[in-house]
Amino acid sequence: MDLQHLLHNFFAPPVPFFFVGLLAVIAKSDLEIPSQISKFISLYLLMAIGFKGGVELHESGFNGQVITILVISVIMSVVIPLYSFLILRRRLDVPNAAALAASFGSVSAVTFITASNILQSANIPYGGEMVAAMALMESPSIIIGVIMYRKLSDKKNQLPDHHMDMKELFREAFLNGSIVVLLGSLIIGLVSNEKGMEIMQPFTGGIFKGMLSFFLLDMGVIAGKRIGAIKEAGFFLVGFGILMPLAYLLNLDQGNSFMLTVLFASASYIAVPAAMRIAIPDANPGIYVPVALAITFPFNIIAGLPLYYWIIQCIHQ
Repeated sequence: MDLQHLLHNFFAPPVPFFFVGLLAVIAKSDLEIPSQISKFISLYLLMAIGFKGGVELHESGFNGQVITILVISVIMSVVIPLYSFLILRRRLDVPNAAALAASFGSVSAVTFITASNILQSANIPYGGEMVAAMALMESPSIIIGVIMYRKLSDKKNQLPDHHMDMKELFREAFLNGSIVVLLGSLIIGLVSNEKGMEIMQPFTGGIFKGMLSFFLLDMGVIAGKRIGAIKEAGFFLVGFGILMPLAYLLNLDQGNSFMLTVLFASASYIAVPAAMRIAIPDANPGIYVPVALAITFPFNIIAGLPLYYWIIQCIHQ
């Protein structure tokens, strides 16, 4: 693999804007993105990637590989939090181990979108089923994390009404705004196919990289502000946040293999924390949010994505 070509794919816009945000915080700049604007851009990105994924899924159809990928994704969203919990339990109590395990079983939509942009820059296609896989992986890990907490917590006998809590949990897990937008746009893209893509092109294509650049700038600022939590997390959690993403490489075609690796290697810092606040109130957000956002997310953007890309390119040569 040509190193210059590899670096060009990863350090062409919009990825460098993440480093601008990160350096702005380190330099103590007053740069800040209003939260409502950040939320709007995140919903836009989910809508755009979901719609394009639906169109691509319509073109590929539901063949054996598509079904296999979706089944594997759901299975891994259950398996990853289970063995993550066993590892984390060595150093953390049950609530914090369960919350962090759920984060790693779920996915980072921003990491996925950044990876898709890299493949687009390299002219490497990937299947629309990857977007469906991302949506399907979001909820099961949340449920598994809460089940482990309820079964193993020392305070399980002091917990409030489980039925009401679980009802609220399922609502948060399956009707989270990001999941609704992603699945809704995926279905619309699947139904409207190429004609819909032509109509939506200025929205889903023309401004996509600019919006992603702005969002990665914001993510850099947020990660920079949380970077101090690494000291509190300790070497064990820093190592966990870096080594966990390196555990997955699958032998599919280049684009799908890369994107599925990215899904398995990322950690949620949006949907899961929102659910954990309700379902596992004993867990410390100062642990499970910074590990996912200030350790695993920057690692994937800076080193993980180039490494997965290089290894998969070597496998397919």
